[in-house]
Amino acid sequence: MQSTSQSIKRRHARAGTGLSHPLLATWAGLTSVIVLMPIIAIAWLAISGGGGDWPHLMQNVIPRATGRTLLLISLTGAVTAFVGILTAWLVASCEFPLRRFLSAALVLPLAIPAYLAAYAFGELFTFTGPVQGLIRAIFGFKTSRDYWFPDIRSLGGAVLVLSSVLYPYIYLACRSMFLMQGRAAADVARTLGAGPLKVFFRIQIPMARPAIMIGLTLVAMETLNDIGAVEFLGVQTLTFSIFDTWLNRGSLAGAAQIACIMLVFVIGLMMIERAARRRQRFSSQKTTSAVHDAARLILSGWKKWAAMVACLLPVVSGFAVPVLILGNYALKRIDQFIEPRLLNALFHSILVSGATATVTVLLGFVLAYAARTGHSRVSDIAGRLASFGYGVPGTVLAIGVLFPLAALDNIIDAGMRDTFGISTGLMMTGTGFAIIYACSVRFLTMAEGSLEAGFQKLSPHLDMAARALGRTGGQTLRTVLLPMMRPAVLTAALLVFIETMKELSATIMLRPFNFNTLATLVYEDASRAKVEDASVAAMIIVVAGMIPVILVSRSLERRS
Repeated sequence: MQSTSQSIKRRHARAGTGLSHPLLATWAGLTSVIVLMPIIAIAWLAISGGGGDWPHLMQNVIPRATGRTLLLISLTGAVTAFVGILTAWLVASCEFPLRRFLSAALVLPLAIPAYLAAYAFGELFTFTGPVQGLIRAIFGFKTSRDYWFPDIRSLGGAVLVLSSVLYPYIYLACRSMFLMQGRAAADVARTLGAGPLKVFFRIQIPMARPAIMIGLTLVAMETLNDIGAVEFLGVQTLTFSIFDTWLNRGSLAGAAQIACIMLVFVIGLMMIERAARRRQRFSSQKTTSAVHDAARLILSGWKKWAAMVACLLPVVSGFAVPVLILGNYALKRIDQFIEPRLLNALFHSILVSGATATVTVLLGFVLAYAARTGHSRVSDIAGRLASFGYGVPGTVLAIGVLFPLAALDNIIDAGMRDTFGISTGLMMTGTGFAIIYACSVRFLTMAEGSLEAGFQKLSPHLDMAARALGRTGGQTLRTVLLPMMRPAVLTAALLVFIETMKELSATIMLRPFNFNTLATLVYEDASRAKVEDASVAAMIIVVAGMIPVILVSRSLERRS
């Protein structure tokens, strides 16, 4: 009897492992190596590349680019924090016209890549655009010397563009926090005589501080990653300096040295984000349905219209303006939908995005399943290292990917020449493989997070019950877990597919000759001041980007 009991305990201890721990740990370790290899390559290239360009970079490039980058991140963070916190508090705590619609619509700017917003704002505020045209028509001005108008191609213009499309990161985090905790605590504070403003500043803002920090970290990472908007608007950031040093000055070692500086920024931002998550873990509490049914503050008079306008303006700026301007251009160029140039770019985008989604889902599934089957030290470390790739800007990843893949191409080619007398050429760097690799490293965290969330919804007792009924670990995974994980797998694949289709920073630097995706096609046309010709490809990207945004909006409504 005792031996039977011990046997059952051992079986339960192994239940849910599916594959053996050593094998899972090995695959998880290999995944972390795949993610870390570009980072190691950047450090090696920066050290071994010599210091010939370093004096020039330190004197003429890095100080100015670093200052611009810090200023851009600070100003963008301040604006997005103000807009995100204000709109989240209004829709979560107040009642005003169109509140329900605006609560979902405030997420829509996430569908607009920053470079598309920059092109649209450039068309809107240029001298020949509708805004300045209206000013000249009203006041009778003839030339630009007759009046002053702010230049959109400036640091202020970059802050406006980036803030318009990035504020939803803070909005989403704060809205969830206000709904979970803020309204419950606010009701208690109001019963003790506190006014709405005092409740907001003394209760709700301090409680939402971890969520605000997480949102600000994501905003800073996206600002650091952007290259299309800052180049178009003429702002010399560290990201643009990498691009310029590598492609225009022909110094890969110099670009790697700048990339190492950016990695310091990334590590700092990720440490802040992790610290914020630890604080949030202790502050978040489950609430009852009574809390969610708490009465909102009903606004009246001018206040309700001011609240509606405050929530409507970000939607107009971050979504309506890009869609209306680019959509208007696209409607006049419907014939471009069948042009070979666009069809080839669309095919390449689908090919790269589909391959990246497949790779990240497979690797993310290994990491998530390893975390489910047991908390081994190797699996935990591998999961943390694999999440590092998301914070690395695409330009930095491009350098780290190109160097080892080019060396591997040369080794394979030399071996094939010596052995068989044939040349394999650039199998990896001369195809879309390098783009797939870079995007897989960057978006692996997104897939792994979605899959881990799916596994958390499945009770470990499912594994135990299947094993008790005679199923092996592999059979349990194949017949029980995989069918139930299908929605999480599809969601992870969809998110990575869309993000890869929008990715520009890594793609523009790693694409082979005559290899365009939709993002690089838009970039090329905009660089030649032909935003109108780029509008059709841009609208395809926008429509694709709206799919996950709609899913997020529906999820928010269900939670509300």
